[in-house]
Amino acid sequence: QVQLVESGGGLVQAGGSLRLSCAASGKIYFVSTMAWYRQPPGKQRELVADINRGGTTNYADSVKGRFTVSRDNTKNTVHLQMNSLTDEDTAVYYCNALVWSSAYERDNYWGQGTQVTVSS
Repeated sequence: QVQLVESGGGLVQAGGSLRLSCAASGKIYFVSTMAWYRQPPGKQRELVADINRGGTTNYADSVKGRFTVSRDNTKNTVHLQMNSLTDEDTAVYYCNALVWSSAYERDNYWGQGTQVTVSS
């Protein structure tokens, strides 16, 4: 079994910054794509950014130029640096990872979510 534990959420003023972190632990052979999703109040969950093992990134249009996703393959961690936050970034943020537990087994895992609230 694999666990994803997020940290770094909280309350921030509009224009401010936050850094989210997520660490994967458990039965890990290696971690493939890692991603951040978010679910604003009353809306569906949406992809914010993802990063593959080689470091190639992909961002939602709404966060391009403001958010940066990074990872450390040696620690099985992924981070999301969020700058120039607006109230539209208010959401529960979820870490996601595709984890291989062996050369033949993989599964998709989610963190428990961390609240980010931007006050205007």
